Amino acid sequence: MDPNMAGHTGASPFLVSPSTGRAMTPSASYSGGVEDGKPAAGDAGAEFVLESKGTWWHAGFHLTTAMVGPTVLTLPYALRGMGWALGLSALTAVAAVTFYTYYLMSRVLDHCEAAGRRHIRFRELAADVLGSGWVFYAVVTVQTAINAGITIGSILIAGNCLQIMYESLAPNGTLKLYHFIIIVAIVLSLFSQMPSFHSLRYINLGSLVLAFGYTILVSGACIRAGMMSNAPVKDYSLSPSKSGKMYDAFLSISILATVFGNGILPEIQATLAPPAAGKMVKALVLCYTVVFFTFYLSAISGYWAFGNMVQSNALQSLMPDSGPSLAPTWLLGLAVVLVLLQLLAIALVYSQVAYEIMEKGSADAGHGRFSWRNLAPRVALRTLYVAACAFVAAALPFFGDIVGVVGALGFIPLDFVLPVVMYNMALAPPKRSAVYVINVAIMALFTGVGIIGAIASVRKLVLDAGQFQLFSDHVVS
Repeated sequence: MDPNMAGHTGASPFLVSPSTGRAMTPSASYSGGVEDGKPAAGDAGAEFVLESKGTWWHAGFHLTTAMVGPTVLTLPYALRGMGWALGLSALTAVAAVTFYTYYLMSRVLDHCEAAGRRHIRFRELAADVLGSGWVFYAVVTVQTAINAGITIGSILIAGNCLQIMYESLAPNGTLKLYHFIIIVAIVLSLFSQMPSFHSLRYINLGSLVLAFGYTILVSGACIRAGMMSNAPVKDYSLSPSKSGKMYDAFLSISILATVFGNGILPEIQATLAPPAAGKMVKALVLCYTVVFFTFYLSAISGYWAFGNMVQSNALQSLMPDSGPSLAPTWLLGLAVVLVLLQLLAIALVYSQVAYEIMEKGSADAGHGRFSWRNLAPRVALRTLYVAACAFVAAALPFFGDIVGVVGALGFIPLDFVLPVVMYNMALAPPKRSAVYVINVAIMALFTGVGIIGAIASVRKLVLDAGQFQLFSDHVVS
């Protein structure tokens, strides 16, 4: 590929259509899709990373890993900002809306496939349906920020899990947080050499089992702690000030939107063997069955046990800074191990879009996937990507607060707003139909929620700023 070609178009060489040599625009976006289930000629990203060989249950495993992670342990904290009635209502509403919007996006993908344009990338789907070149780059930017942010956050929390285990075994040890981040990065870089999204299917099945495991352990420990004779005082009152209640409520909604966020559904649907029509609905049902069990169990048990004293992570509530742990050491240790292992799977899933972009620009589809021509740049680029994410994780151990802002500004547009807009434009339901009106209402409501949620997340960032320190040995929660 001629690097000067991208310079003339103002585009990154990794975002140039391989079939035309031009920057991707709506008119050129079809070259990034597939026709008759086969990737466009020369599209190494589609052929190597987003190969379409999976079944609906494989897609269900990928979806579950993308959605059901250790963030479920933050759900008691989300209820803390709204109370029982409003909190559970909001949890149910966001679950219903995300299932609906993901279903609509799947319908749009099926509609395009039936028209001979099977899109396997979110950015190209949006550019095709919305018909604007800037949409392509906007989606690339937002999606990349989300995916990199989740990968960085996963590495950071995984390193923190190792640190917790180390300090419990060697309280006076000399190893620091960044040492454990390096260990996690080395392991992740090795697993990152698995060539395709489809090759993660059994890892993601294991991720599903791990999510069940630590959710049951932590929820059981919360119930036990709440029933102890010296149990924490259960106070479910909200902030006494109106402004405090408002900010807490919108921060909670922002947390819910982030927890239910995905941002890579088209890439997951791309792993399905064609025709993909209808298969994604089954995958969504599988995913949301797991979501229903894990999300509600974690939210209810954690908030019931600790009330408004619950920490931002239910596991931290069981391990207070002062006083004894509120759960057996073996249980806490096992839960931390399960969380650690699942974080590796989550980081792998959310790295796939970056790897697809890298492969599209660096690999040669005319050579074999494991040929030296393609293997060398794959190993180098993926290792560098993991190393860069690990460096940010070590330098900014307060990255969780930043991710909160990114989540509000990223997940809500990609998962709540764009799907309903694309459905109304692609399938064109009558403007007076219930579907059209509901979609417009969702778009308006969650655009506002995203803006206010971002403000609430920035407020938390400012309030926590005094704890921020580069290369700190402690994670700001």
